[in-house]
Amino acid sequence: MPRQIRRWGPPLLLISPSLILLAVFVYGLLAINAKTSGQDVHTAAQTTGRAPVSFVWFQNYIDLFGSEEFQHSLKNLVIYTVVFLAGTMIFGFLWAWLLDRPVRFEGVFRSIYLFPMAVSFVASGVVWRWLLNSNQGENASGLNRLFQMIGLPFLQNNWWNNVDVGIAAIAIPAIWQLSGYVMALFLAGFRGVPEELREAAKMDGSSTWQMYRHVIFPQLSPVALSAVIIVGHMSLKAFDLIMSISKPANYQTKVPAIDMYVFKSSFDYSNAAAVGVILLVIVAILIVPYLVHLNRTEKH
Repeated sequence: MPRQIRRWGPPLLLISPSLILLAVFVYGLLAINAKTSGQDVHTAAQTTGRAPVSFVWFQNYIDLFGSEEFQHSLKNLVIYTVVFLAGTMIFGFLWAWLLDRPVRFEGVFRSIYLFPMAVSFVASGVVWRWLLNSNQGENASGLNRLFQMIGLPFLQNNWWNNVDVGIAAIAIPAIWQLSGYVMALFLAGFRGVPEELREAAKMDGSSTWQMYRHVIFPQLSPVALSAVIIVGHMSLKAFDLIMSISKPANYQTKVPAIDMYVFKSSFDYSNAAAVGVILLVIVAILIVPYLVHLNRTEKH
């Protein structure tokens, strides 16, 4: 035992501050949040201790999932995630594929594609709020004005003011901002394919398309999976971009993160905590299988 202590003691002592901070400010706060989600803290008086607080266990979750407004938020989240994920993956992959082939001024194009990442979601949201203005006809502005000027008035629409699919319009600036990041991931994957594989494919008489389809594209599966996980979990936490475009929070563009903000602003801490737990579970469903797959891959 003393030998094991001498062996493991110094490393544990070295990382103990990080472990303590992690235990308190991550897992400790998660536990407090889960506890709050099982209580009936819905008023300011209860938050200050002037009114009694009791446990209701899963009643807050039942009420949330039974609420038409929260169901609308979940539907918006699904639409936003699907559009955002599909758009970033498609454009990011295409840009990386084009840059992988010989092209002049590659550095310039890379900078142009990556530049939106340097802009905060709040700043880009202010600009896109004007671009996605819903005014049409003589009062049109933004993209609707552009469509009118180039003779395509039938493309004018309400954008994010559409009740059913308005959240899909919010995904457009998100795609514009994150496609460059996905491009960088795929481009690194393209450049990571050994040159020997490309030369062997050419020696076997493969055309350029056949080489990409049968040799290079299969090598990009880990990169694609990583991109899906990263972009997917970012879409689930969408808040600042949506609030910047549709502030104050509108029914058309409500997602669970905005519901959590609204609940907390009205001192409804229990429902806010319940929404947070729901988002955590959704993210875990997405992340945990990826981590398990990654761990198995590293072992083999």
